[in-house]
Amino acid sequence: MKQNNFFIIAITFVATLGGLLFGYDTAVISGAEKSVQAFLIDSQGLSTLVHGLTISSALIGCIIGGGISGIFASKIGRKRSLMIAAFLFFLSALGSGYPEFLFFEKGKATMALLYMFNFYRIVGGIGVGMASAIVPMYIGEISPAEIRGRLVSLNQFTIIFGMLVVYFVNWGISNGQTIEWVNTIGWRRMFLSEAIPAGLFGILLFFVPETPRYLVLKQKDNEALRILEKINGPSRAKEILNDIKSTVEHHSGKLFSYGKVVIVIGVLLSVFQQFVGINVALYYAPRIFESMGAGKDASMLQTVVMGLINVIFTVVAILTVDKWGRKPLMMVGSIGMAIGMFAIAGLAFFEIIGISTLVFIIVYTASFMMSWGPICWVLISEIFPNKIRGRAVAVAVVAQWAANYFISSTYPSMMEFSGAVTYGFYGVMSVLSFFFVWKMVPETKGKTLEEMEHIWKK
Repeated sequence: MKQNNFFIIAITFVATLGGLLFGYDTAVISGAEKSVQAFLIDSQGLSTLVHGLTISSALIGCIIGGGISGIFASKIGRKRSLMIAAFLFFLSALGSGYPEFLFFEKGKATMALLYMFNFYRIVGGIGVGMASAIVPMYIGEISPAEIRGRLVSLNQFTIIFGMLVVYFVNWGISNGQTIEWVNTIGWRRMFLSEAIPAGLFGILLFFVPETPRYLVLKQKDNEALRILEKINGPSRAKEILNDIKSTVEHHSGKLFSYGKVVIVIGVLLSVFQQFVGINVALYYAPRIFESMGAGKDASMLQTVVMGLINVIFTVVAILTVDKWGRKPLMMVGSIGMAIGMFAIAGLAFFEIIGISTLVFIIVYTASFMMSWGPICWVLISEIFPNKIRGRAVAVAVVAQWAANYFISSTYPSMMEFSGAVTYGFYGVMSVLSFFFVWKMVPETKGKTLEEMEHIWKK
């Protein structure tokens, strides 16, 4: 059994590098953003709208990547789809760092070069969108039921860890250098640094197996049995293989062949994960703290404190998800988020700024990181039946990136209208997320993916 655990942990580690790159790619722009603005936007006298679109262009790729992930996962498999994502990460890292490659004069900003830079960022976004859908699916399909929650939660940990790593990389590149150097060379190295984990991810994927569920879908039963034996032992492997085969034979594989409820639950899990406002807290943290009276240096320090809180409470989720179950953690998290957001809304209404605001932001983010952050991905990887999982996960992930884009882009104008109303809205969403989990989401703790299928067959 020891050898099995080592094998499971090794392939999970390789898969979670996709999560690390997801975090790395989405956060690398934070250190390079001002230099990109100086080099590509301000030098050409372009507007702040162009700046905003350039900085968030990767999100367009994320929506595309999420959308096509289901087609790729179903047609060429989970493993090969991750290989494509790794190649896209690698290409984006090189292209974003050196967008002049082949066609342009180095260091000369033009509109065509700006388009090229955005193209490479969108390519990276497609990699993020594919990884965000396929990594949890891959881990979920390869994990034994008893530890699946913990293993899929590791993906969220590596996303947060990837963000933390790139903050330190960006800081290391720019530390002790002049602004001129960062604006000409430093920002390029920030993007290029992603090629190292992307290359490692691509190479290591050659050594991991395809998932047994996908192999059965493609009538490769012997190959599936061999991998199941390596993971679960010979006697349990045959039992699981028979379960998988029975579920694969029962349905046509059309998206709604198990009814609409399972798809609606998957989409609402994704939408609520964004509508509670977490990405506002992550993307705009330094700005939030500055608007609450912290100086620039203090606001960056408070962001680091939040980063550490994120990591600690994601670990709490990993350690408890298979003991307490998914629903209790999600519901407790919803209550904690509601308390945090309503308190911040109240403080904003009375214009009280200070340590109390930081405390409630920490209550809010800690509640999210021990619940909706990792466990939403666990549920998305678990609740869909084998035959429709590829396409259904893709639908849920597109909904998530679209909701992310909507919430992130409306935040500045909502704050202009009223801070209290903005944070109050996220508080209301947290309350609604509690009732949604309580009434609609099934408990999946300890169930095999095939046992989950019987819930929807009814």
